Amino acid sequence: MSKLTTIQQFILDEERLYPRATGDFTALMTTLTVAAKIISREVNKAGLAKILGETGVTNVQGEKVQKLDEFAQDTIYHAMGHSGHVCVMASEECEDIITIPDGGPHGKYVLMFDPLDGSSNIDANASIGTIFSVHRRVSNGTGDGTLEDCLQKGTDQLAAGYFIYGSSTMMVYTTGHGVHGFTLDPSLGEFLLSHENIKTAKRGKTYSINEGNESQWDAGTRKYIHHLKEPDKSDGRPYSLRYIGSLVADFHRNLLKGGIFLYPGPKGKLRLLYEAAPLAMVVEQAGGLATTGEQRILDVVPTSLHQRVPLIIGSPDDVQQYQDFWNNGAAKANR
Repeated sequence: MSKLTTIQQFILDEERLYPRATGDFTALMTTLTVAAKIISREVNKAGLAKILGETGVTNVQGEKVQKLDEFAQDTIYHAMGHSGHVCVMASEECEDIITIPDGGPHGKYVLMFDPLDGSSNIDANASIGTIFSVHRRVSNGTGDGTLEDCLQKGTDQLAAGYFIYGSSTMMVYTTGHGVHGFTLDPSLGEFLLSHENIKTAKRGKTYSINEGNESQWDAGTRKYIHHLKEPDKSDGRPYSLRYIGSLVADFHRNLLKGGIFLYPGPKGKLRLLYEAAPLAMVVEQAGGLATTGEQRILDVVPTSLHQRVPLIIGSPDDVQQYQDFWNNGAAKANR
């Protein structure tokens, strides 16, 4: 690299695009990266620190809470809750909205987050991550934010992204001006720009799906996956299956190399506010697409904090081809 750019410097440079910027957003993002560094440190020494395994608690999703889940949740809560830059938060791990602790200072932003995506893979040392989404407050007042602030469409996001804790720790995010990736240099303790203006491939060579759920798929999805497996050199088939079971890890690989991730309906499993909408903003800014099958992910109006949706996301030609198969299957089902 001819120039070293830290995440803080990059965000400051972006902020100059907005003449009325106050610096609050830069401070919010800086605090979030500090929380991610702390989580990354604990993830990297989890086996030594004896924080692998389950806590014995089941979260609002009906999933067993891992010790690192709890650590990541607490870290983000304490870092962001006392920062003075958010008025309310919501997390995949908490049933209700998260208000600002101890009557602390309130900001104008709303933070939605999945503290540790893919936590079922923690004990297997697979890549996991933190997904986040930032909105602007829409409710009146200067105190705690409300449920209304959290139930905003994906198109209203100011920023979205994720941290991935793998062979290196990376932050990938967008504010609506392209997608950029930063790699944590542990010797400096800084996120440095490593992937500028990420663009996903128009078509990939891999697909990511849990094939154990095939009996639950709709007809269009089933035909699409069978299509990907049929040999045809003219359009690069058959595709290769690459599925980790950690959304951040599967999405990150497909973003950089091209491909499609699918967790189809009928109702879906992934959370709109903490997983689908943030990653949809990222992929669209990188030139990709994200759909439920019925509609664009970013256009889905949330009705509850833990609403689940189908998610098909990735390279634009792959997602569009899936959409064609899904539409044909839905049309036949309605005859």
